Amino acid sequence: MRQAYTRLTEPLVRSGGKLRPASWDEALRRAAQGIAAARERGPTRAFGLFSCSKATNEMNFLAQKFARVAVGSNNIDSCNRT
Repeated sequence: MRQAYTRLTEPLVRSGGKLRPASWDEALRRAAQGIAAARERGPTRAFGLFSCSKATNEMNFLAQKFARVAVGSNNIDSCNRT
């Protein structure tokens, strides 16, 4: 029998190699720390962003602007070219 998948209702973080529920504050803090660490290592080597053609033009524009301006990376790809 096939398992039914449902949407996530809370953020999950990896701890000790396993995913566990976390608060939104913890999840956002860890995401920000990960992006900051990538910037320190060199954003052109440590960060990439993948966007979706099903998103709006405005959402894709904001995603590429975030990667270029906030993170400092030009590593942006999309499923548009496949």
